[in-house]
Amino acid sequence: MDTAALVAAVRDGELRLHELEDRADADAAAEARRRLLAEETGADLETVGAYAFDAADAESNIENAVGAAQVPMGVVGPVAIDGGAVDGERYLPLATTEGALVASVNRGCAAIGAAGGATARVLQSAMTRAPVFRVADVGEAGAVAAWVRDSFETLAAAAEATTSHGELREVTPYVVGDSVFLRFAYDTKDAMGMNMATIATEAAAEVVERETPAELVALSGNLCSDKKPAAVNSVEGRGRTVAADVEIPGDIVEDYFGTTPAAIVEANTRKNLVGSAKAGSLGFNAHAANTVAAAFLATGQDMAQVVEGANAITTAEVRDGGPASGASGASPDAETSGGALYASVTLASLEVGTVGGGTALPTQAEALEVVGVGGGGDPAGSNADALAEVIAAAALGGELSLLGALAADNLAGAHEELGR
Repeated sequence: MDTAALVAAVRDGELRLHELEDRADADAAAEARRRLLAEETGADLETVGAYAFDAADAESNIENAVGAAQVPMGVVGPVAIDGGAVDGERYLPLATTEGALVASVNRGCAAIGAAGGATARVLQSAMTRAPVFRVADVGEAGAVAAWVRDSFETLAAAAEATTSHGELREVTPYVVGDSVFLRFAYDTKDAMGMNMATIATEAAAEVVERETPAELVALSGNLCSDKKPAAVNSVEGRGRTVAADVEIPGDIVEDYFGTTPAAIVEANTRKNLVGSAKAGSLGFNAHAANTVAAAFLATGQDMAQVVEGANAITTAEVRDGGPASGASGASPDAETSGGALYASVTLASLEVGTVGGGTALPTQAEALEVVGVGGGGDPAGSNADALAEVIAAAALGGELSLLGALAADNLAGAHEELGR
């Protein structure tokens, strides 16, 4: 059917919007939806329809396709990283509509580079899924939890039979009255792994139901916890737990940020630590979500998981003779640039992958190639580890830049200068 016929079929009730691909190829179906929307809403969708890939390539990523949302993409770096999976300089594409963000992160990365680079490490890799089961009472719940602790090998065999890549690391039971939650944690290699973990956990849950009195209520019981702020992810981690740090001499701090290590430390302590604690925040950082979200959008990650990705703690201290903090009694204005600034950012639950999901889409795949992590790594998991380390180093740059701007009292001026 041609476009006009497809539009007429939807109007006449012969087809629903999601059935257009049954009568036409993906591009024609998307064009028909755009025409229908334009006629019914008066919107001009010419730019939405101007995309650089075949709609069929995105059929596993979107339903009722009408086109593509185009977001400006910039790049930061190169930043030198001494990592477990990265050794050397890397660029990181960032897609965002927030003016001054790329410039800010890039300034921080430049300061890191001037100091010799950042150190970064993936501390653990564990994608989780936590089904909830019903039992008769707490006695039965205790018995189920005990069986699970004694039967890891059985559960691992069932879970790993569903995947050629995933590896079950642990299963932790949690009991709340007559509910039993089992938090399964997997090494999903270069995949972000949410679907892998879900399918594997379903197979393991069948074993739990067969071998114990427990009855599955929901394959996800929210103790995973996916796409929601959650303390369990702060403590136990989810996806990649990754950290990056740097020590920057005082003269470099002065050159790049126009302030002192002590002033940045005080800003971090009062803002990121004390302020976040008073607010009851799960993230004790300046704006890690900014870098994480822009990197996710550029590289095809699941955008909703920025919720967990922003679960980060930023620390700062003066080393080599400087006071531990401007809060020690001396005014930051009285401090010299002597001493070095040590800063770190630890992201507890950064969920990233280099295969699967949106990573295969054309612009996202190109962005991953810029980072040097497209596709599966050798050994398996090394590309996703490298991506996590690069994002952590860039997030550290973003934290330094914003803290520097606040300490130097030039945040508003920077936005005004860039016309944002």
